[in-house]
Amino acid sequence: MSIIYVDNNTGIPKYRQIIQSVEVGLQEGRLKKGDKLSSVNSIRNRYSLSRDTVFMAFGELKKRGIIEAIAGKGYYIKSEDVTVVKKVFLLFDELNIFKEDLYNAIVNALGEGVQVDIFFHHFNQNVFDKHINDNVGNYNYYIIMPASLDKAFQSLKNLPDDKVFLLDQTNKSLKDYAGVFQNFEKNVLEGLTRLKTQLQNYKRLVFVNPKSNQPKGIYSGFLKFISTDTIEGYTIEGTDSIVPKEDEVYFVLDDRSLIELIKTINNTSLRIGKDIGIIAYNDSLLKEIVEGGITTISTNFKEMGERMANMILNEERIKVENPNNILVRKSL
Repeated sequence: MSIIYVDNNTGIPKYRQIIQSVEVGLQEGRLKKGDKLSSVNSIRNRYSLSRDTVFMAFGELKKRGIIEAIAGKGYYIKSEDVTVVKKVFLLFDELNIFKEDLYNAIVNALGEGVQVDIFFHHFNQNVFDKHINDNVGNYNYYIIMPASLDKAFQSLKNLPDDKVFLLDQTNKSLKDYAGVFQNFEKNVLEGLTRLKTQLQNYKRLVFVNPKSNQPKGIYSGFLKFISTDTIEGYTIEGTDSIVPKEDEVYFVLDDRSLIELIKTINNTSLRIGKDIGIIAYNDSLLKEIVEGGITTISTNFKEMGERMANMILNEERIKVENPNNILVRKSL
């Protein structure tokens, strides 16, 4: 008896019957990992189907990770787990505490039956392109963080537009894609503006430009703010050359810069939150605790992840700006 069975007299779509046949075969133990399925042509001829119908069924099974296509050989069982209803490709720029919160929020909100596979491109265009091109057609949805890669659109064109959702950053070449974004320039400008009262206690605002990759909009927001003449401002490259000065506020973007700055300040007689101030970008548990608490300008990554998951579950093709928060603590 053939594993694949199609009944022309039922109301169930024929491609769905092919999928169900494979699922039942796996559940009953008649199919195992590594087994070869009947060819597309043999299934088509046996049940007088179109090739598109068979390819549609196999394509869905492939996206769920149940089967795989081996060039020149055919289709084989890749996984015996039929509980996976959908598979999501998740491409982040890097792993840090914020991305961990974002990942957990996405996975939890998508719920059972959805498998999320995570990849990282580390701000490398070639790695970005390879991850995407190697996984075309393997997933139901693609959540992608293009970061500051100017040529991200070139690889994204290989994916179905309605299955791609962007996270965190975007640019003009990606304007047609749905997603959840941060408006970095606006967030920094509005955040610093809301901190005007606290900043009046200091003479200079220092932007610590980190060695790590950061959105350009953050620096643009800083420049717009100091152009309002609220406070004098200047930029310093990294923390190595910082000589802490009384009445200065340091705006740091990453955790390494924050810790290095605190160590440098603690080697002086200056007191954080009194003689000298610190503002950090992106909140975390670390910033709640260290030095009695660090003031932050931050988006809500848990909310961002949940919003992204709901867009997928509800098939929403929209652009959403994630809200931003100001958390005033003892460092300012």
